[in-house]
Amino acid sequence: MDEANNSQGFETLCIHGGHKQESNRAHLTPIYATSTYAFDSAEHGAALFKGEEQGYIYGRYGNPTISEAEERIALMEAYGLKDSQGNPLKLKALLHSSGMAAITTMLLSNVKAGDKVITHQSLYGGTQEMMDKVLPGLGITAIQMDFKDINKVEEAIKANPGISLMYLETPANPTLQCVDIEQLASLGKTYELTVCVDNTFATPYLQQPFKYDVDFVMHSTTKFLNGHGTAIGGIVIGRDLEKMNTKVTKMYRLLGGNSNAFDAFLLTNGLRTFPLRMERHCSNAEQVANYLTQHPAVAQVNYLGLGSHPDHELAKRQMKNAGAMLSFELKGGYDAGVKFINGLKMCVSATSLGACDTLISHPASTSHVVVPREKRLEFGITDGLIRMSVGIETVSDIINDLEQAIS
Repeated sequence: MDEANNSQGFETLCIHGGHKQESNRAHLTPIYATSTYAFDSAEHGAALFKGEEQGYIYGRYGNPTISEAEERIALMEAYGLKDSQGNPLKLKALLHSSGMAAITTMLLSNVKAGDKVITHQSLYGGTQEMMDKVLPGLGITAIQMDFKDINKVEEAIKANPGISLMYLETPANPTLQCVDIEQLASLGKTYELTVCVDNTFATPYLQQPFKYDVDFVMHSTTKFLNGHGTAIGGIVIGRDLEKMNTKVTKMYRLLGGNSNAFDAFLLTNGLRTFPLRMERHCSNAEQVANYLTQHPAVAQVNYLGLGSHPDHELAKRQMKNAGAMLSFELKGGYDAGVKFINGLKMCVSATSLGACDTLISHPASTSHVVVPREKRLEFGITDGLIRMSVGIETVSDIINDLEQAIS
């Protein structure tokens, strides 16, 4: 990373961060559509493979277009933060083909057979399946519990000496529950755990987990960072540069979950408007949430900007704004949820989030359909729950579409 970039404004970083002038002086870093790279000599190739020289070897190992996206997002997560010596915090990022690929690299770089992961309830559906169905087959146990009571979390850590990693997702999907990053990261460090945070919902615009000394941050770059729904991607960012350059990079390359130049190009272009989009996303979401609280067919609105949300005060402490995500419970349950989705005219029925247009989903019939109902209900994902990623359209148009679909 260019250390000078750390003194620039956040909006400037989102446009210029990580950019290096290429030989033909292209304004934007081109799409390097190549699978491999030529060596100047046998000695040059040997130096690259040994890590004695910096450069590109093979597409699965790295690509200039991908590097720019990685460096820019690392700068965004480190923005304004210092390391233990008081210097600008330096992070390393690895761009993956999806958010789940990034999570997989992070997990398998840090846990092995016999280890345990401690995490909380109401995780993204794919992460939940990973915890339930994939990790046990690798001899890794996931302990899932309520993270609201820090004393019980500590008791669980003491009772399970095999726990080596703490996994947080805050705000959580789709109930918008928050956990206290500072408190939990401090506890994790006390017991020498690796602490990682899925920061997809909040983004570095709203929340910077590295402020609380966590080890890893992950994103589905598909969402707000790309912002246009044009490419799947995921990223893992780490503060231990030596570990990121060795163990994590080795796992990344061997698993083969790397991104590609075209998707990275789309991502860097999306990042250029990221702060402006987030400002509008958040403003629209607040107005939509206030509208929904007054609707007679809505039993509950889960939005961190509302004083009624149980995590409202926590979100105010660790986030800069309540964000663009909300969910609400329709009084009619499952049938009302299905009817509502089918009645939408402008807002889009889709399972993703973070695009310019408003995306709405019914978790009980989509993202969490594979989660047993009793477990889903335990996590607050009820039959009539609607998740909403509020877009940047004219807010009155969003509200009008909701009104006609609910009625």
